[in-house]
Amino acid sequence: MDEVASVIDRVELALRRWRRRLSRSHWSARLLRLPSSWHEAPAPGLLMIQIDGLSRRVLVDGLQRGAMPFTRRLIEREGYQVLPLYAGVPSTTPVVQAELFYGARRAVPGFSFVDRESGQVVFMYERTAAARVEGRIAGESPLLEGGSAYCDVYTGGAADARFCMSSMGWGDFFRAAHPLALPLLALLHAPAIARASARGVLELGRAVAGFERAVEHGQHLSSELKFVSTRLAICIGLTEMVTLGAKVDLARGLPVVHLNLLGYDEHAHRRGPTSPEATSQLRDVDRVIRVLSRAAQRSVLRQYEVWIYADHGQETTRAYPEQHGRSIQDAVAEVFRSQGIEVSPPTPEPAHGVQGQRARLLGERLLRIVAPGMGPPGPWRSPGSLAVAAQGPLGHVYAPRSLTSEERDALARALERHAGIPLVLAAEGEGAVAWTAKGRFSLPRQAASVLGGDHPYLDWVAEDLVDVCRHPDAGDFVISGWRLSGTPLSFPHENGAHAGPGPEETDAFALLPPDAPLPDARLRPAGAPADAPAPLRPAHLREAALAVLGRRDVGPTWRRARRPSPSRAVRVVTYNVHSCVGMDGHASPERIARVLARLAPDVVGLQELDVLRRRTGGVDQARSIAAALEMELHFHTTMSVEEERFGDAVLSAYPMRLMRAAPLPRLDGRPDLEPRGALWVEIEVQGRRFQILNTHLSLHHRERAMQVAALLGRDWLGHPDCRPPRILLGDLNALPFFPVCRRIERLLRDSQLARAGHRPRRTFSGRAPVGRIDYVYAEPGLEVLAADVVSDGLARVA
Repeated sequence: MDEVASVIDRVELALRRWRRRLSRSHWSARLLRLPSSWHEAPAPGLLMIQIDGLSRRVLVDGLQRGAMPFTRRLIEREGYQVLPLYAGVPSTTPVVQAELFYGARRAVPGFSFVDRESGQVVFMYERTAAARVEGRIAGESPLLEGGSAYCDVYTGGAADARFCMSSMGWGDFFRAAHPLALPLLALLHAPAIARASARGVLELGRAVAGFERAVEHGQHLSSELKFVSTRLAICIGLTEMVTLGAKVDLARGLPVVHLNLLGYDEHAHRRGPTSPEATSQLRDVDRVIRVLSRAAQRSVLRQYEVWIYADHGQETTRAYPEQHGRSIQDAVAEVFRSQGIEVSPPTPEPAHGVQGQRARLLGERLLRIVAPGMGPPGPWRSPGSLAVAAQGPLGHVYAPRSLTSEERDALARALERHAGIPLVLAAEGEGAVAWTAKGRFSLPRQAASVLGGDHPYLDWVAEDLVDVCRHPDAGDFVISGWRLSGTPLSFPHENGAHAGPGPEETDAFALLPPDAPLPDARLRPAGAPADAPAPLRPAHLREAALAVLGRRDVGPTWRRARRPSPSRAVRVVTYNVHSCVGMDGHASPERIARVLARLAPDVVGLQELDVLRRRTGGVDQARSIAAALEMELHFHTTMSVEEERFGDAVLSAYPMRLMRAAPLPRLDGRPDLEPRGALWVEIEVQGRRFQILNTHLSLHHRERAMQVAALLGRDWLGHPDCRPPRILLGDLNALPFFPVCRRIERLLRDSQLARAGHRPRRTFSGRAPVGRIDYVYAEPGLEVLAADVVSDGLARVA
């Protein structure tokens, strides 16, 4: 059957190659004359999909409701883990991406603030502002170096940055393209264009109907008009273009591809984070994840990891202007005047939120295409004037002059009482002070009185609030719509917001494969449940991503994960690795080690390993896999030519002793048949000894029968030292109804048949297995807790 498997593997490899040659993404890259990243063996790669504004709770709810079926399969079949990710304060994309891309903590004090050096009121979705901040934080190792970035705030050092705030548009995507590239691309992607057009028409109808309902219910007319344009431009047009561009980049093998999906965030700002309009976007998010995950898996130029994460969540909010009947700028100016401080009208700031800024910026980009150089200039704070920069539920108030401590205290109390601002903060000494309706509190010491003792990130949020107040560009007052009781406020017209210290907006997530090289020791903030996984920070994701890309030396990258299990349980794996040559035609012991690491095995029986063979790069595959898994190794050679060897191995996480390694009987007069052997080891688990036999039997039925007879005889399973419990595993090249299997079952139990209600799964061969020839036979006295055949995406390629 090995010969049949080899034929099937060759057919599948040929199909993969032809599929790539016929791939729309492959031909798109050629038409656009974009360079590819070619390596002798597939280098590591990383696809990072950011879902803007999706909190961990809303994600989990969407998974449970069935709104994200492909993402749920990643968890159930691929072993992905939903890990908490602390977004920080301000809980905004510019802050999270600065830490993720460059390792810069709290790069800005908010989404909008006054740059004290220039006096300009900054909005972080403006090109000049984003580029200025990025120039200040850029370091020596940007995460996206050599890769691509889509819809991000910063470029992250990407060679190809498209629709990023600091680099808008397609960049160099079309610069070197074939003269007929655009019409040919349109023809090539006609089905996708037709699908997007149909979705656009449907979305337009929904947008108009939603606009009418919202206006009837008293929503802000100008914001609703902008939402009609943004939901079409961003949720349909931009999403489709970004998906297409990312597929092309995966096909040409860029080392890292990062994209930010904005559709959910758009609807959450306008309708609220748990509204049906917002959560309905999760299906489209799931579709993009499915399309790009499959594109990454099909790449023959890189071994891509797919990571999915959110930069922050959102809180359900009420709009400050709708509750108080005036803008926050006018309310703050009135408070200052009531305290005897003369102020001119405050520096104007638009009352729209993030979504309104996106709509405005899209319009400005179109205006500059028609008339280069045009477009409204950013607002400036005139010397000695009052300025209020408030986007979302967090803002900054810049006083027209220096304030005494008495004036500051009186103003803060008046801002809370008369302007209706729930939380007012200011720097004081080494910490900060906070004013709420309950009184004046010191941070971080009295954080529980301000944020609530059950906040999942209490001490971290308190530390961040202090740092925001002490940021060089922070205002004299930091104002926030967060409050312990009642719905929080957002200063623009929006029903969902983020940037403040709330538990939803600071609680994001990272959806990662089980072998992601994350730090073992992660600090747990006060307030976090003791039984919950320790949360990540963006810096943890950054270091793990650099390790995956081979840009950080962190020791063995794919460490064997320990698992909680019954004290007397042993997990056993058998795996014919076919010289570690995968379905992409490349030999990769590292990939085999990753497949195994995800299983957290105690004992592994491997068949068909190359040791120092030129055909697979001269690598000692057995030792390489054992070292990556940090397991003990015994190898048995079945064939050798000079220093080149071929054979089988047993790996163990427990103490192991070699009992016997020897060839199995061969048919006389058949030198064409491959020599076969067996390996017998003894392992000790908590004082109990197990006998483990690993083998790979012949293709010829008579020779196979001789070999099984030998294994059941007094040299192997019948040996006096081979006392129960015994386990026989390996590739037997025999289907379950073959006589040799029936003969073994007189002594040992087939583990796939030992579990009541378990339907045995096929193991042979490749992507669509047609039979079962790989087995783990266990002593009848052993309880089989579970049995399975691994078929996740990584294993299918490996």
